[in-house]
Amino acid sequence: MFNEKGKGEILRRSFIDYIYILDFKSERDMEIRFLRRAVLIGLFFYLPFHSMGWGMLGHRIVGEIAERYLTPAAKKAVLQILGTDFIKSDSTFNYLGPWHYLNIKDGLNYAEFQDYLKKDTDVDANTKLTFLVKELKNKKLPKDKKLMYLRLLIHIVGDIHEPMHVSRAEDQGGNRIRVMWFNEPSNLHRVWDDQLIEYQKLSYTEYVKAIDHTNAKQNLAWQKQPINQWFFESYQISHNLYSEIRNPDEKLSYRYNFDHVQILNDQLLKGGIRLAGLLNEIFGK
Repeated sequence: MFNEKGKGEILRRSFIDYIYILDFKSERDMEIRFLRRAVLIGLFFYLPFHSMGWGMLGHRIVGEIAERYLTPAAKKAVLQILGTDFIKSDSTFNYLGPWHYLNIKDGLNYAEFQDYLKKDTDVDANTKLTFLVKELKNKKLPKDKKLMYLRLLIHIVGDIHEPMHVSRAEDQGGNRIRVMWFNEPSNLHRVWDDQLIEYQKLSYTEYVKAIDHTNAKQNLAWQKQPINQWFFESYQISHNLYSEIRNPDEKLSYRYNFDHVQILNDQLLKGGIRLAGLLNEIFGK
């Protein structure tokens, strides 16, 4: 039997590790890295796909923040579902790639964007997040589906707060926008997935301590915003990020970090707080 401290530690490790279960790591040869660390066992597996999500560090940050804002009931439910098991490499998961992003035409205003979401029937983050929320609210959902759907929901909520996950199809969410990151060849998507976060030189716990300074009123306001608003915020940011890249292999370095680190931190913070709000809505009653 675990005491309350022991239960809290299992929840923290399980929850944070599940955040990055679908961690994308290789855009060049079109593969996805599926990363899963359970409390005692970690392993990797890969899926074909063109895009990445927040890297491992980004997903850990989102997960650590979310765990802080779960209600007791939601914490208990998440622990019961996630437990300490681990997922195997399985080619039947290949279809999951498009669940983690939304490709959409650039330049839409708010009304046009919302109209698109309402009519959207594609396999993408918008339709599948709606599906996952609905399914997880079903009290009769089989245990195996509940486990997989919760993993996916946690990861996808994090991903859609990465701006390049709500962006243009023609350049694969910025993967084809070549840039130089401190003289290293990169692309716009990779900069936002990993490199900008890693440049801060913080562990995920240090990062959370540095940015998690909101108040209850702000948190509630973020959580009350509908999911379609989350998508639009990322869409607006990605539009601005595209507009800043004017030349092939544009050099990004200290100034880029200075100009964008607050946006980065806001998105990580919103992702975690909104994820907690969504899980509280699903499991906190």
